[in-house]
Amino acid sequence: MSARATPPRLRPLSGRRSTLISVLDVGTSKIVCLIARLDPMGGSEMLPGRTHACRILGIGHQRSQGIKAGAVVDLDEAEKAIRLAVDAAERMAGVQVEGVIVTASGCRLASHHYDAKVGIRGREVSETDVHRVLEACASHAAPRGRIVLHSVPTNFALGEVQNIRDPRGMVGDELKADLNVVSCDSAAVRNLMLAVERCHLSVEAMVAAPYAAGLSTLVDDEAELGTALVDIGGGTTSVGVFSGGHLAHVDAFSMGGTHITMDIARGLNIRLADAERLKTLYGSCLPSASDERESIAVSPVGEDPERPVYLPKSQLVRIVRPRVEEMLEFARDRLKQSGFSSLAGHGLILTGGASQLPGLQEEAKRIIGKQARIGRPLGIKGLPESAKSPSFSAAVGLLIYPQIAKIERLRLGRPAAAQAGTGTDGYVSRVGHWLRNSF
Repeated sequence: MSARATPPRLRPLSGRRSTLISVLDVGTSKIVCLIARLDPMGGSEMLPGRTHACRILGIGHQRSQGIKAGAVVDLDEAEKAIRLAVDAAERMAGVQVEGVIVTASGCRLASHHYDAKVGIRGREVSETDVHRVLEACASHAAPRGRIVLHSVPTNFALGEVQNIRDPRGMVGDELKADLNVVSCDSAAVRNLMLAVERCHLSVEAMVAAPYAAGLSTLVDDEAELGTALVDIGGGTTSVGVFSGGHLAHVDAFSMGGTHITMDIARGLNIRLADAERLKTLYGSCLPSASDERESIAVSPVGEDPERPVYLPKSQLVRIVRPRVEEMLEFARDRLKQSGFSSLAGHGLILTGGASQLPGLQEEAKRIIGKQARIGRPLGIKGLPESAKSPSFSAAVGLLIYPQIAKIERLRLGRPAAAQAGTGTDGYVSRVGHWLRNSF
């Protein structure tokens, strides 16, 4: 079986009918499958962009196999783990999954920013003009070896007037638009799609992990005023900047909680499973006065596990803290290099499994220089207590993504005539639908 060349574009979600959604979060440490029912609702003031109430029907999660830094390294092992997670969710929900929305986390995510202008000649801006300027933005071909996941309009301008939300009906001489195009490594995406399709599942769409995590954790005006999100997973850390109500920038690098575990295993000469246990039970980013007095038991490799060695907790903290500082400094530097750090304001959301490490919130505030909070999935009914943690933020965000996917422009480099479309699935119709329902 061969995977499709590119992920398909998700069809607009009906605002009048309930629907079943199945999602798959394939990470370095775990694989999560969620099955949920989405029912139309009047919208939420606290949780922006949500048009449907979501209730979990089935959940399955499995230890990840065949995945390293978010990318497939063993196709057979990855397929086996995906099958187990999906099967558990199917049994709980009592339905059979045929297609899933999948996260992309370890595929070298990056943003490309394009803008374009079209002449209006002093008349009123029409939907056709909006279509023309977005087509001009999207006329750029995807970078070599990359696949486009998202194309999000972030700004409209008429002359010197910036940050126009809905330009239709306004007058001006020139209409400008800005487009954030999120891409990822094509080979990594195709291998991930192939692993899913070998389970006899179709990939309905792929979503960048920080985008999905932001959709499930952002509240009130955070996306409007400007917020940076740092999703610290097992093998990768991804960064998303939200501003003006849109996803403004995405970045990622291969460093995460697994690297902390490996540092502990090497530093204390213990097995990886023991290192993970120590990190979970005793790991911390901040030293305390009691660390020297508190002892932890470790069993060095090759030694008798019945006769553990006792070490001060401070030794563990001295191993954990430098790696955490390195990750946060890397995230800070990548934000500054992108030019979007100031756009994010003073807000910072930390999410992902590794964000639960004690003291990480304080370290992030000190290193990145923003007010930090831990982001957890919000506004989802039927979610078990064990899944209300930051490690499930991206998986839950996949359930919210279909509600806002209609604003996107996903096909770059194709002739305009081939992209225009007709009916409810045409691009002019989708942009008009977005403008009508968003403002």
